[in-house]
Amino acid sequence: MKGDSLGEFEELVLLATCSLGEEAYANTIKDEVETHSQRTYNLSAIHAALYRLEDKGFLSSHLGDPTQKRGGKRKRIFQPTSYGIKSLKKNREMRESLWQNIPASTLNLAK
Repeated sequence: MKGDSLGEFEELVLLATCSLGEEAYANTIKDEVETHSQRTYNLSAIHAALYRLEDKGFLSSHLGDPTQKRGGKRKRIFQPTSYGIKSLKKNREMRESLWQNIPASTLNLAK
């Protein structure tokens, strides 16, 4: 594994992959990330993040069945590894812990 840190964009891509199950391939992951982040991303950025996450051990992938819609081409399906799920849980716990430490008066400033 190259590194064990999970960047913000990588975390979004990993979360989207988890939520999509067997439908987690680059285009659906891109759509999911864009829907939830309300930002637009290049497909190449999604691909780069997916392969980086795979190199780091957060994801694994396999080729799906060929489809007529894709002219017989197979999709690369991504799924989280147990290490990826543990990392997401760790990040969530850290964020929740930090949120709990923010005084209510600070949060009221944003109103």
